[in-house]
Amino acid sequence: MTLPAKFLIFAVLGLTPIALSYGLYPPITMQFLFGIEAEGTNFTHIFRAIMGLYFANALFWLLGAYKQKYRLAALYSLVIFMFGLGAGRFLSLIIDGMPHWLLFVYLLLEIGFGVAGIYMIKKSGKEELK
Repeated sequence: MTLPAKFLIFAVLGLTPIALSYGLYPPITMQFLFGIEAEGTNFTHIFRAIMGLYFANALFWLLGAYKQKYRLAALYSLVIFMFGLGAGRFLSLIIDGMPHWLLFVYLLLEIGFGVAGIYMIKKSGKEELK
């Protein structure tokens, strides 16, 4: 298995608990992790939609990990996903101030995964030329 494929699997493993923390049972997890109330159908609906978005991307990344013809597209989607999340968090940091420490850690991880994804795209491109 190539390094970019392993990276995609690693990203899925890292993203899965985050996705579950957002959407499996938001009233409990949001209170436990961040001290916020996530009561009511609208609130849980939004968090479960976020979980679905995370899992949809994770499934595509798994496809890219195991099917070489989708690998480059999966890496690009990972970079866009991570930098998109990071950009939103960075904007919030500027406008709203410092969030819960765990959300700041998520920002650092998203930037790290995005940068690593760019490296993997370059590495994946070189492997395809062989």
